[in-house]
Amino acid sequence: MSTTFLATGRAASRAALWRLHGLAALLASPFLIVAALTGLVYVAVPQVEAWQHGHLDRVAPAPWRPLERLVAAAESAAPSGSVLQHVTPPSQLGDSLRVRFAPHHRPSGGEHVHDAASGPVDVFVDPGTGAVLGVQPESARFSHWARNLHSRLLQSEGWRWAIEWAATCLLVMLVTGLGLALPVLGGLIRPAQGRARWRRWHLVGGVALAGLSLVIVVTGLTWSQTAGAQIRALRDATGQAPPRMPKDLRSEALSSGEPMLSWDALWAIAQREAPAQRLQIAPPKQAAGVWRINTPDRHRPWARVELALHAQDGRVLWRSTWADQTWFSKATAIGIPFHRGEFGLWNQALLAVFGLGVLASTFTGWVMWWRRRSAGGPVLLRPTAWAEVRWRWPVLTTVLALCALVPLLAAFVCVVLLLEVLPRSRA
Repeated sequence: MSTTFLATGRAASRAALWRLHGLAALLASPFLIVAALTGLVYVAVPQVEAWQHGHLDRVAPAPWRPLERLVAAAESAAPSGSVLQHVTPPSQLGDSLRVRFAPHHRPSGGEHVHDAASGPVDVFVDPGTGAVLGVQPESARFSHWARNLHSRLLQSEGWRWAIEWAATCLLVMLVTGLGLALPVLGGLIRPAQGRARWRRWHLVGGVALAGLSLVIVVTGLTWSQTAGAQIRALRDATGQAPPRMPKDLRSEALSSGEPMLSWDALWAIAQREAPAQRLQIAPPKQAAGVWRINTPDRHRPWARVELALHAQDGRVLWRSTWADQTWFSKATAIGIPFHRGEFGLWNQALLAVFGLGVLASTFTGWVMWWRRRSAGGPVLLRPTAWAEVRWRWPVLTTVLALCALVPLLAAFVCVVLLLEVLPRSRA
């Protein structure tokens, strides 16, 4: 193989990377900007909620009153006809007790029908005094608004497609950008002016945030519209689904006909089975049901626990802990809270850096595009000499596997092929 052919192959491969990188940026940058801005809003959830909802979440530290009385106080303040869903006792002194009630139900033909006009409602109780601090719909929480703003742009299903498209294109930009930047990193220390200087900032920023970007993109795709379904199907097919509490789990009737456990008796058992944790407790829905207990906080995934207890005597009927999780469920139990900034200030700071980095990278990319256009360059990069690209089977196999796993990546490939064919068909 001649040296000239190798040089041509490398040049064509680099041109192809630029083509893919530029097309992905042009097709996704408007959605990336919105996703980054709304993500920055979501990063600030803990601080905003502490300021906005602190009067409901925090109380003067004091010993608790009996849990039975606290739940009764919440029930007395709940909207008429609502059904108690679960109770979240304080995890430390100074926290309020939160009781969630399911939406209103109305009888219809002997059955209960969900009223879609209302949502879950939380009642906050001071555990030291038993006073009801307030009643708040879940939709009134800033976290609920910020989550819907970022992931659904306030309940738009179309935005879920758009944000998945942005994440898919960001994955393309990340891979192609690294392919372009790594071979020339050594030359970035030389002085540069004009468009070359903008390109340097763009490359250095992209490489610096590459690892963080990959984590954010991959974790976001796990619960996206189309890729999420594919990933979950692959997870289940490979036996990596997390253990789930059986839906038909029931409490066997006791011969003595004991009544259902009281809240205080149940709480004592829960603290023994899962000590020093914030717990969420759902009561049995009927006499033969079970008490369901889990850890709602995700900032300590290794301490997660899920329990099902007998309704009358509190025996453990089912248990799941960190040790019972598959490697995939462990990875998502760490990755998803990280994506949401639930590990504390350092996590929030990294997400803020990522969001600002996406905005800066998009800005520098558009500046380079505008300068090229001002110099008489094409709107899109020129079609690539694909026949001269140095194809490698491992790369092609990986791309095909990713297209099967991430359907919008296959859509991106189709768009690229269309844009490559159209100019030649007009020639």
